[in-house]
Amino acid sequence: MQNVKTTFLGLTLFLVMSVEGLAETVPEISTDQQTAQVSLNTQLSENFDLQGHRGARGLAPENSLAGFALALELGVTTLELDTGVTRDGAVVIHHDAYLNPDIARDDTGTWVKDKSLLIKEINYADLARFNIGKLNPGSKYAERFPDQKSENFQAIPQLADLFEMVKKTDNKTIRFNIETKINPTKPTDTVSPEVFVTQLLAEIDEHGMADRVSIQSFDWRTLQLVQKRSPNIPTVYLTAQQKWLDNIALGQMGTSGWTAGFDVDDFQGNIPRLIKAAGGTIWSPFHREVTEELLLDAHKEGLKVIPWTVNDPKDISALIDMGVDGIITDYPHLFKK
Repeated sequence: MQNVKTTFLGLTLFLVMSVEGLAETVPEISTDQQTAQVSLNTQLSENFDLQGHRGARGLAPENSLAGFALALELGVTTLELDTGVTRDGAVVIHHDAYLNPDIARDDTGTWVKDKSLLIKEINYADLARFNIGKLNPGSKYAERFPDQKSENFQAIPQLADLFEMVKKTDNKTIRFNIETKINPTKPTDTVSPEVFVTQLLAEIDEHGMADRVSIQSFDWRTLQLVQKRSPNIPTVYLTAQQKWLDNIALGQMGTSGWTAGFDVDDFQGNIPRLIKAAGGTIWSPFHREVTEELLLDAHKEGLKVIPWTVNDPKDISALIDMGVDGIITDYPHLFKK
């Protein structure tokens, strides 16, 4: 383990949430409520990376300027966010390839009905009229985040809007972990990997943020392109091995299509070695898949490990004790220094 300067932090973790709300895409929804309170006194690296997932999704509208502002106020070290590209080439902050009925209303206040309105087919001026300031009442998605505070109006922001907002705060240390939301199994839903990366890197360069960003993806094709075009930008390799998403395809014939031709079986099933061979800087696994052995392997390969999306205080505590390099969470207020 690397010798790094550490600082003593007294952390108190508080959470009132549903039992289910631990992983962003797990389809099972539980309405059982629990109150979890854990106090930690632990040694953390001064470089521990606290990332606000989609800003602070558990507390404010996801991927909104209001949510990012709150995350900054709560003291995160990195803003984690999703991106897509519009018809006219704007890089926007949005999780889905489509306008999401769970969060989006048109300018008459009518909720989006289905998932047919693709971001890539809408010009930004038209997209900006939709309001993502609150969750659709009565939806299962809203049940997962009962503590999310609504806003009267929040437009889907451009990445440029976030960069400019942060510049106005004079915060010169905050970083941006930018996900390319692209799916190799649905190639017509978004722009191509080449167009996506071209637009994203141009936006980053225009705002002088190349030294403050990392780029992450489950679709490693975009990460390979970033490494070729901007080798100084850290790449974050997202992984999941679940029924609802498996981009690794361990023990299967060929690759999953997500890993840009890299096959984990060529590395005896070892994901950290696979990511190192692919040129990654950081491994970001689904938090339930982190083990002490894999964490040790990753550190031996020189990779940082930052699991997603960790909302239960007991899980946070266990992962910190295990020695992860950071946490991505919907509830950054849990970390009370």
